[in-house]
Amino acid sequence: MSLDADTIVDRRRLRRKLTFWRVVAVLLVIGGIAAAVALSRPGGELAEASGNYIARLTIQGLIRGDEERVESLDRLGKSRVKAVIVHVDSPGGTTAGAEQLYQSLRQLAEKKPTVVVVDGLAASGGYIAAMSADHIISQDTSLVGSIGVLFQYPNFTDLLKTVGVKVEEIKSSPLKAAPNGFEPTSPEARAALEAIVKDSYDWFRSLVKERRHLDEAGLDRVADGRVFTGRQGLDVKLVDELGNEQTAVAWLAKEKGVDAKLPVRDWQLKGRLGDLSFLHVAAVTVLDAVGLKSLAQRIENSVAAHAVESLNLDGLLALWHPPTGN
Repeated sequence: MSLDADTIVDRRRLRRKLTFWRVVAVLLVIGGIAAAVALSRPGGELAEASGNYIARLTIQGLIRGDEERVESLDRLGKSRVKAVIVHVDSPGGTTAGAEQLYQSLRQLAEKKPTVVVVDGLAASGGYIAAMSADHIISQDTSLVGSIGVLFQYPNFTDLLKTVGVKVEEIKSSPLKAAPNGFEPTSPEARAALEAIVKDSYDWFRSLVKERRHLDEAGLDRVADGRVFTGRQGLDVKLVDELGNEQTAVAWLAKEKGVDAKLPVRDWQLKGRLGDLSFLHVAAVTVLDAVGLKSLAQRIENSVAAHAVESLNLDGLLALWHPPTGN
């Protein structure tokens, strides 16, 4: 039995309506779950309302500029939390990103009793962040220090000669876009880079001297780029005490009058929904299921591009990594 044109049109219209409301229903469910998770997490609005706890911040991985993190730290400073424990486990990152994080943490420390615990590594830019607190606690075998600044760039000159490729350029002045990796670095370009590195290194040294109350001799002992264990760092005044989070709570109670029985709760440095990756998965699945594959693909590509972008480190680096060999 054949269907007339009006019946076919009605069925298609009904199918589109059903698809629309299915999508709306699924998105509402996802939104409800996300809201419930966000509000139930420490650092969410329900936890923030009472403030009867010690906030735990975690600084991990590469450090770079992050305005969202700055805003989160500002919210924490304005909240009712009683104190802050900052856990650091980072090899550093960009010098500018580390400076931004340091400034934000210093502003926080002026409003809340703050202590840093070095979990595994607080090197270079990670140590800059650690110096934001007036008291640094490290585990015995944690690594701290690596006080220095680095500017690295590849040079493909010999490779290009081997494969017979020549890069030509026209630029406004000799130091524009220098070094570029396609030609030997000129003495003038190298001198300009060395001046930048030295200036940033002087800033780093002065920060260590001021925050760790070192004289010139003591500063020279720790500012040659090496890392120290927590035990060594205690001897050279890079850390104040050996221990862990319980040690930090005890210090807050003794020195700042914070109730040692208060719970310690995580404070999210990212947006409350920013790390809910299941939302991306759910949205892509729903869109794909209802036939919007192109939009689902756009979301996946956007997330992938953001992940790749987050790995880029441009500019001067305050970064430590173990040597990989000769």
